[in-house]
Amino acid sequence: MQFFGHIIRFIVSALVLMFVGWLVPHFTVGGFGSALLLAIVIALLGWIVESLIGSRVTPFGRGIVGFLISALVIWFAQFIVPGVSVTIIGALLASLVIGIIDLFAPQATPFNHSR
Repeated sequence: MQFFGHIIRFIVSALVLMFVGWLVPHFTVGGFGSALLLAIVIALLGWIVESLIGSRVTPFGRGIVGFLISALVIWFAQFIVPGVSVTIIGALLASLVIGIIDLFAPQATPFNHSR
């Protein structure tokens, strides 16, 4: 069940990235496949940054450093994922919009509720 929860989380993240691509100027996602791959790459890059620097600079820290690191991860991910185009301003705006969406989206999945 935990694996299925991760798959759903990546699908929801891809849908959020597609919405952000529609809403934010200078942030373009080619389609659902690109958005799904972008969600996976952002998660992996975020995990790498968190393991190297610590949890204080991730978006979960909600600080300005976490916001800037999140924007940098989004900007860098465009070089890995085909069909994604992001400027620095677009990455900053996308990081802001994703942070706002994250405030209203639940953090836990229903699959973790039984634990």
